[in-house]
Amino acid sequence: MTIDWKAEVDSRKDVMLERLIELLKIDSSRDTEHATKEAPLGPGPQKALEKMLSFAKEDGFETKNIENVAGHIEYGDGDEILGILGHMDEVPAGEGWETDPFEPVIKNNRIYARGSSDDKGPSMAAYLGLQIVKELGLPVSKKIRLIFGTDEESEWYGMNRYLEVERTPDFGFSPDAEFPIINGEKGIASFKIELPKSDEDGSLILKSFVSGIKENMIPRDATAVVIANDNIDVVTLKKAYDDFLVENNLTGEISVNANELKFFLIGKSAHALEPKAGLNAATFLATFLKDRVESDYLKMIADQMHLDSRGHKLTINSVDAKMGDLTVTPDLFKYEMGKPSYVIINVRYPQSTDADTIIRKTAESLAGFKAKVIMHGHAQGPHYVPADDPLVKTLLSIYEEHTGEKGQEQVIGGGTYGRILERGVAFGAQFPGRENVMHQANEYMEIDDIVNAAVIYAHAIYELAK
Repeated sequence: MTIDWKAEVDSRKDVMLERLIELLKIDSSRDTEHATKEAPLGPGPQKALEKMLSFAKEDGFETKNIENVAGHIEYGDGDEILGILGHMDEVPAGEGWETDPFEPVIKNNRIYARGSSDDKGPSMAAYLGLQIVKELGLPVSKKIRLIFGTDEESEWYGMNRYLEVERTPDFGFSPDAEFPIINGEKGIASFKIELPKSDEDGSLILKSFVSGIKENMIPRDATAVVIANDNIDVVTLKKAYDDFLVENNLTGEISVNANELKFFLIGKSAHALEPKAGLNAATFLATFLKDRVESDYLKMIADQMHLDSRGHKLTINSVDAKMGDLTVTPDLFKYEMGKPSYVIINVRYPQSTDADTIIRKTAESLAGFKAKVIMHGHAQGPHYVPADDPLVKTLLSIYEEHTGEKGQEQVIGGGTYGRILERGVAFGAQFPGRENVMHQANEYMEIDDIVNAAVIYAHAIYELAK
């Protein structure tokens, strides 16, 4: 049987985009502050999940909603389950957008909105692939489940709850990363570094320092309030700050209110999987203030964390032949004068180390600050599916057939639902050479990439399930 997968996708493209726009209009970041019994993760995640399942019901699929935190779309039957695992949540929009992040805009053949590339665009492409298999009546010998969680960007509660009440798929992929394939993922863990309250003195005293909105996002901006006990030459200080900003390709300002100086700095947000892609506003601001304000908190950030994405200063660097370097990025900061303070760091680690070792070495390196280091949330260990596994080989062959490009195995620092399955990988939807704008302001996805991903997904689902 010869199938023109591209023609099948093109004939359904307009409806797919209309539906994607509906999804993207929903702010579905985790919102437990407004959680209810019916919406345990907040109204947005529930609404997005219900909307996605409603599309499938309209197309005649069997669907199941698990307590408004996860759900699946099902097709076919068999002893084995092929799982395709996406998510309907997204990270908070944050600042720096040129358009409304929840009013999708199409320009230059791109669709701009929060969640467009992570993960509503790719999830919709995977759904279209499954829809084509169903509507063509292609014979399958396995049960296919397109499964959606609603807090992949946080604690995975939705997917974990799903797996408590539904059978775990035997194998599958997550459309939540890059082509040609991701068959290895580093371990992921966040750690809270707590400092005791301290009594600082000097001409300038730190009153507050805050930065970051999520532990897997490099903070875009940071704010520090400093109390001036003596007459300070504000003009000279502003000049020094302006020079620092220009030198480091940053923007910001100082404002004065009585004896308080407010420093604001804007860097560049990025996904925590590769800290070098961003400009960490908090560590830059701490670095500027460190020699001007007497503060152990600022000194720790500036001396132990600034521009050290591989963890050498914290002595946690580790390298694995298959998975490469450990990466670390400090993403959440909170200091209030007279109170304990903290920094939360996000670490992506290879098979050559583990969470306990990271805690021990970090605590040892920060002993001079009397820091306490604890796990924040839970650790996800490294995951790897061998390159000679039939799943990997099949997906790479399909990628090669549709792109004409050679495929090869890859390991990333990101974490996807693919790691849930022993034989699980991430497969697309970002194509090689594309800008990675996940978790950044002005997130977008090329419409052609959504279409081409759907072509690959349709073919892949059929080959894996037939």
